[in-house]
Formats: sequence, C-alpha cells, structure tokens
Amino acid sequence: MSGAIANIRPEPDKVLTDIAHYVARFEIASKEAYETARYCLMDTLGCGLEALSYPACTKLMGPIVPGTMVPEGARVPGTSFQLDPVMAAFNIGCMIRWLDFNDTWLAAEWGHPSDNLGGILAVADYLSRHNIGRGREPLPMRAVLEAMIKAHEIQGVIALENSFNRVGLDHVVLVKVATTAVVSRLLGATHEEIVNALSNAWIDGQSLRTYRHVPNTGSRKSWAAGDATSRGVRLALMALKGEMGYPSALSALTWGFYDVLFKGQPFRFSRDYGSYVMENVLFKISYPAEFHAQTAVEAALALHADVAPRLDEVKEVVISTHESAIRIIDKKGPLHNPADRDHCIQYMTAVALIYGNLTARHYEDEVARDPRIDRLREKMRCVENVRWSADYLDPAKRSIANGIQVSFTDGSHTRKVDVEYPVGHRRRRAEGIPLLVEKFRINLARRFPAKQCDAILALCEDAARLETTPVNEFVDLFVI
Repeated sequence: MSGAIANIRPEPDKVLTDIAHYVARFEIASKEAYETARYCLMDTLGCGLEALSYPACTKLMGPIVPGTMVPEGARVPGTSFQLDPVMAAFNIGCMIRWLDFNDTWLAAEWGHPSDNLGGILAVADYLSRHNIGRGREPLPMRAVLEAMIKAHEIQGVIALENSFNRVGLDHVVLVKVATTAVVSRLLGATHEEIVNALSNAWIDGQSLRTYRHVPNTGSRKSWAAGDATSRGVRLALMALKGEMGYPSALSALTWGFYDVLFKGQPFRFSRDYGSYVMENVLFKISYPAEFHAQTAVEAALALHADVAPRLDEVKEVVISTHESAIRIIDKKGPLHNPADRDHCIQYMTAVALIYGNLTARHYEDEVARDPRIDRLREKMRCVENVRWSADYLDPAKRSIANGIQVSFTDGSHTRKVDVEYPVGHRRRRAEGIPLLVEKFRINLARRFPAKQCDAILALCEDAARLETTPVNEFVDLFVI
C-alpha cells in the first residue's frame, strides 16, 4: 500500500530567507568593505576594458539583434552599446571575466565574486536612466558598491563550506544566485519577491564544469559568468512581475537541489552574512593567471634570470603546491586554446621562466608555438605540500602557496623560491593597491584618450565624490 505525499506548501527554505533578509535589511557598516569595493570596481572594469582588445570576446557582445538600441537601456563600458539590462549584464559580465584577471575567492568552492558587477552595474544604470526619464532621482554609486559587497558576501559565504566542483557543478551557479538577490533588491523587490527569484535561480539547470577541464577546456569559461549574471537579472525582473517561487527549491525530497544535484546534502555555513568576503577578497594584480598559480608565476619570475640562459640544461622543474592546484590546473599533454593554457600551472610557470613575464598575450597561439614552452613543461613535476593544502582552507590564513626549484643536468640547482601569499592577498594590501591602481590606469589608456582617462581615475580615487555620483553619469564616462 503506497502513501500519498501531502501537498502542503512548506515555509521557504532558510537558505532563501536568510539571503533575502540580508540583502533587504542588513546595513553595511564596514569602511574597509566600501574602500575595498571601490578598488574592486576599478579593477573589474579595467579587466573588462582590456578584454575589448580581443576579437574572441567582442564577437559575443552587443544586442541579440544587430543594430538594436534601447533608449533608456544600460550602457556597456568601453563601447557604444545601449542595451536592455539583461543583455547589458551579459556584455559587461563577459568582458569582465574574459581574461581571467578579475578578483577571486578561494574556499571549498572557487569563484570570482566581481562577476556579479555585470548584473549590478547594468541594472543600476538602467534604473537611473529610467528614473530620470520620469522625473525621479538616479541611483548613486554607493548603491553599486553596497550591492557589490553583498553579492561578494553571498557568493563567498556559501562557497566557504560547500564545494560545487566536487559534484561537477560550476561555481557560476553562485554568481546567478548572488546577482539574483542583489539586483532584486535594487529593483525594489519585497522580501517575498526576493525569495521567489532566488528559488528560481536554484532550480535552474546548473552549468557543468565540462568547459574548464581536460579534454574539453574552452572559451565558455570566459562567458559563463556573463551568462549567469544576466540570468540573475532576468529572474529578478520576472519576480517583480509577480512570477511565483518554489519554497522548498533546495530541500524538496527527490526533486529539490540537494537531492538532485548535491548528493542529498544540505548546505553548511560557518558564518553569518556580513562584509567578510569583500574585506578578504583576492585581487589578481600582476598576472592574468588562474589564481591557484599566481604565486607559482611570482616564484618563477624570481628564477627567470638564473634559468632563462640555461634552458637547454634544465633537467627537472619541481612545483611544490597545494591540493586544489593539482586538482584543477596540473595538466600534461597538448593545450588547445588560450582557455586551456591559462588553466595549466606548467604552462604559466614555463612562460614566466622563459620570458620573465606573463600577460594575456602569452596565451595566444603565436606565443604557444614557441617549442621551448612544451619542452620545459615536459620536465615539470607537481608535488603537494600538505601544510599548504591545510593553510589554503584555514580561515585565518587562506594562503595560495607555490614553490619552484629548477635542477640542471650538471647536478646543480637553483634556490627554492616559495611564495605563500600573492600580492593581491589581504596580507599584502599595502603593497598591492598602488599596483592595482596602476593596472587600472594602463587599462583605461587601452580604450580612452588621456583626458577621459584622467577624469575617470580622478573620480574613482575620490571616495566621497564617487559614492554620490549618479550611476548613469559614472557609466557615461566610459562610453566610446
């Protein structure tokens, strides 16, 4: 005899209501969080501007129907596009993530919380232009910074204890969820509407990590976050129109997210939502390299002068590293495209040892054809340092350590260079921020004349003036 399941609609999952409560009611009081968000805004937009130099990125941008312009739509920085907020979010998100050079969060799950700026900036700009057209006030840039802090927090706090990669799911699910939450609030959603939108984000079909790993690594990893942040905007707009939600989207037996996609395990949390993630986010300042390899590149550059003149004499290169790096970027064999190369610790280390530098151009085919790179890769061996694997997950450390040592055929060897914290780490903020600002200055100059660059930089460096600047006026500074 079978028993019928009672069709009683439950209260919404606590994960959904906690996020909705946070975005709707929590006040960000941390000055450090706002200051870091300002630098994050600069760095993230700068990464997008650099990506506009690459046709592989720009071919995906613009409206779905060529020539379409939305009069009160959101502007796409560095271009002349004015689009609906969903497509603008994809454009901005795509350019931000294309070169793998924006910020990073490393925990049980990895990710790039500034990917959410695609949806945040598109919606804030759209709302500002829409409001002005109706005689209302535009949003100030402080609203963008607050939304960034909260998006970082949602994505990062969930990532602390919950590994989506271990069940084959890509981290962009957290971009979709975080964007959905914060843009719902920007749009004026009620607590219930935010919960409804979030439930739809979780029950969407989620992206697999197929495009990040051998043998399928490809360019989708560069636009996946743009897709996710734009989907968040779409779901938020639907909720504002009254579209229903699904209260047990995560916990429903058999059909919920936990049972279908998370091996039946509910999410675990080690801290409440606040401003921790923005305060501790990792900036990619020096190298457009997958973050687990940032310190490997730094160590390799320290050995460049000793190794480059003796490449033919190299016997072995030992890369001491941590478990996460071995799991996702330890690669042997052929590398088929730039997306493959910037997720290979051996390739990045080899380029740094040979050239004494690593830029986005080093992932392109013309450099990859240099036979010295693959010859050196074949002599590399990754070895796990168990202490570093533990320190990577230690909330008091969050190190991303790598060490390099090169031995030669005559029996000699270089010194072993260990780097535990990259220059973009919170522990190296004082060293890193001037470099971040210089990176932003260089990226502005790739796209704009000097006068325009100076105006943007002056505004971004004046925290008080930036926070009160209307979003549409800020974005207009970036129009071509």
